[in-house]
Amino acid sequence: MSNFLNTIRNIFEYKEEQSYDFVLLDTAVDQNTTDFYSTITEKVSTVCDKNIEFIKDKYSALINSDIKIREFYLNVQNKQYKSFIFYIDGMINADSINHFVLNPLMLKNKSNTNTSEEQIITSPDKVTIVRQFDIQSYIMDSLMPQNDVSTSEEFSDIFSKVNTGVSALFVDTIPTCFLIDAKGFEKRGIPVPQNEFVIRGSQEAFIESVRTNTSLIRRLINSENLIIENCSVGTVNKNTCCICYMKNIANPDLIAEVKYRVNNLGVDDITSSGELEQLIKDSSFALPQMIATERPDRVAHYLLEGRVAIIVNGTPYVLVAPRYFHRFSFIC
Repeated sequence: MSNFLNTIRNIFEYKEEQSYDFVLLDTAVDQNTTDFYSTITEKVSTVCDKNIEFIKDKYSALINSDIKIREFYLNVQNKQYKSFIFYIDGMINADSINHFVLNPLMLKNKSNTNTSEEQIITSPDKVTIVRQFDIQSYIMDSLMPQNDVSTSEEFSDIFSKVNTGVSALFVDTIPTCFLIDAKGFEKRGIPVPQNEFVIRGSQEAFIESVRTNTSLIRRLINSENLIIENCSVGTVNKNTCCICYMKNIANPDLIAEVKYRVNNLGVDDITSSGELEQLIKDSSFALPQMIATERPDRVAHYLLEGRVAIIVNGTPYVLVAPRYFHRFSFIC
């Protein structure tokens, strides 16, 4: 029996190649022929036109029909600043962008026609604070009536957020981008479990949206100790994953091990939890080490036991680790 298993293992088990049939060529690069866009830093420029050209080149905006760049002039202190908003059509809520971003920034009103070089702020205890006018703080604090706005200076971070449905606002003279969370892409409603149907239990199942899935878990676990950490998996397609655990219950060594395995995968793309399971488990010949479930109530139960859940964007199945041997069955 052992000889048979060894033969099967030798046939199917992956073995890393010790030698490769390619040669690295040491080719000199002519600095004079360097592409124009490679000379632009990966940080946001203070010149709006440079940012536009860089984005158009990276996203092939001339042939990409869903890449939208809306240019306009921002009114602040009776001055006009060239600006543009960059987003992917079909992934944003157009009404939110029109009413809560473009409207307050473009139209002239009392809030953006003040010509004073000082900004006066009155605190609740009637203490007046006078500070030097700063356009970046003024836009963030007074002209952006959106509930979720952040800033970033790195194009890599900006592109990663825009690819998930966030809109990016660039303003001339400001070396920072405003990231506006106004997602609005279509997604299916919360369905009834198809493969784990029960009579007396929850009739909700996970869907392909990672944020909807985390909200389903939050609704079942009413505790501030529930931690949901975001991470990116894949070097070409940076798919979003969430690692969920109870910080007061789960073993810190287990949490660290899961984070290490998920964050150190040298793969181009992961689109499903099944692929991720194959890559992070110990051996393909071992017993199943993780649970794949479509039910939020099961995941909540496992988290309260001290296990760790992994949610992959784009798949309605959540992984839970570890899978205990003494409870090994088709439903554990």
